[in-house]
Amino acid sequence: MLARNIVALFLTIVSLVILYPGLTFPMLNITVSTELPILGKTYFLDQSQSILQTIDTLYSSNNRFVAMLILLFSIVVPIVKGVVVVSVLLVKQFGLKIKLFKLVHAIGKWSMADVFVVGVFMAFLSSQSNGFIEAELLSGFFYFSTYCLLSLLAIQLVKLPLGEPK
Repeated sequence: MLARNIVALFLTIVSLVILYPGLTFPMLNITVSTELPILGKTYFLDQSQSILQTIDTLYSSNNRFVAMLILLFSIVVPIVKGVVVVSVLLVKQFGLKIKLFKLVHAIGKWSMADVFVVGVFMAFLSSQSNGFIEAELLSGFFYFSTYCLLSLLAIQLVKLPLGEPK
């Protein structure tokens, strides 16, 4: 196996390990508060949720379509992509290796959709930010972002032979 493929395999395994805290640790904290006469600072909302908690909350509150989209792009696609990359690197049969590699590239196009959504959401909150709304990124966001970057780097490092080995 080429050295760059060994590095790609290592990065893929590390990215899948990092995915777990990225899904289970709180990603975003939203605080809504105001200063009221006599009462002082009053909090209306102070909530932190992980991706898994967000999916559960959305599903429970009848936002099943959004919950399923987040489940698909945040959990299913990353896990399938990781397993397929590992398979590409470990499978010996050249034809299957090429098919799996093409599948990884097709999946990879969709793997950053959820990061884009979180980024847009954060941009919205920061543009709406004032004394009443505060948003703070938490460790889950950084784990998940690290997963995304490592998995993208791993795919870029994968090098297949030009033709079927003899």
